[in-house]
Amino acid sequence: MSPETAGIVGIALLLVFFLFRIQIAFAMALVGFIGIMYLSGIEPALTLLAQDLYESFTSYPLSVIPMFILMGSFAFASGISKRLYDTTYTWVGHLRGGLTIATVLACSSFAAICGSTVATAATMGKIALPEMRKHGYDDTLATGTIAAAGTLGILIPPSTVLVVYGILVEESIGKLFIAGVLPGVLLSLFFVAVVVLICRINPHFGPPGSATSWKAKIKSTSGIVEAVILFLLAIGGLFLGWFSPTQAGSIGAGGALIIGLIRRQLTWQRFFEAAKDGLRTSCMVLFILFGAVVFGHFMAISDIPFLLADWVGSLPISRMAIMGVIIFIYFIGGFFMDSMALIVVTIPIFYPLVMKLGFDPIWFGVIVVLTGEMGVISPPVGVNVFVIKGIAPDIPLEVIFRGIIPFLVALMIFTVILTIFPQIATFLPSLVSY
Repeated sequence: MSPETAGIVGIALLLVFFLFRIQIAFAMALVGFIGIMYLSGIEPALTLLAQDLYESFTSYPLSVIPMFILMGSFAFASGISKRLYDTTYTWVGHLRGGLTIATVLACSSFAAICGSTVATAATMGKIALPEMRKHGYDDTLATGTIAAAGTLGILIPPSTVLVVYGILVEESIGKLFIAGVLPGVLLSLFFVAVVVLICRINPHFGPPGSATSWKAKIKSTSGIVEAVILFLLAIGGLFLGWFSPTQAGSIGAGGALIIGLIRRQLTWQRFFEAAKDGLRTSCMVLFILFGAVVFGHFMAISDIPFLLADWVGSLPISRMAIMGVIIFIYFIGGFFMDSMALIVVTIPIFYPLVMKLGFDPIWFGVIVVLTGEMGVISPPVGVNVFVIKGIAPDIPLEVIFRGIIPFLVALMIFTVILTIFPQIATFLPSLVSY
């Protein structure tokens, strides 16, 4: 077989492995190793495999991943998420749909110290869903809001997916984090608007709660102080150039640990559980990155990315039309693959084409994350939907999927807006020099 044919066969084999539910990391590493061995020989393949494995687990830039993951684990164990929800509920709980609005705001705030969509959805689901059901909220609205708002965890910094994207394309992780701030805030407002619209059309979906005094509102703001401090320390310090991404993550993790100790909520059992959860998640992400690097080397040897870039670049259509096709492919791919897996598999293929067309790599990273957000709430994978199902097993899956449809539409509209106005993502990064 020619290198190009071998590359196509490798991609097809990878999809087959995914269908048989072979672990993503091992599937990519295996296909990549076999492909390199076929095209270059057994010795180069073994050498490259050992080199990629060593570099994936000893690279200093990759240390940013466990640091931010640990920050999110300690933040959850310290009870910060519960206090965030209580604060937002005190402020907006008296409105129609107030509990769902509070959930969106709390999810966006927790995402700023977490970085994981699954962790955000699971954490807020355990806190918010029982409250909404107790106050008579419709299950469709309640579950759909939590599943959708949980996706903010992979857009608002610190985002694990943006870290992985930055490492794969060798872009500044600091700039990628900053690029996610404004789109994340605007998308949160989009989700709030969806909730308001739904409750206006169906008032019984989100009955208003009890009103609170201004004194109670002001007093409740103490619940967000810790999250603000963590965000300003980690992301603010990164924005100002005080810390590297790894230093920012470690400072954030240390800050969350100290908050838990001061609050006396981080018991030894919670500490070990948080550390174990952070270690497990970090190992998963690093192994996926290792598999992606091996598969990426195979793709490079097969010349598939470069041939695809040359072919698409020669099509008699505008570059925006080509980008529309790429976004559509990511959208469809999200139906079948987790956002992390989708990015690590496709970036070696599409990134050279995106650069040849002259698009900003920072903006493209945010676009890729947005399409990944669609995937985590879309059938049949819809990982956030299954997280909510695990929290409330008595609610049928079709109810949860029906609840995410309005938010999915909002995501699509926002993606179109960001495509037309890329400055939404590139403005803040243009203010920094690193």
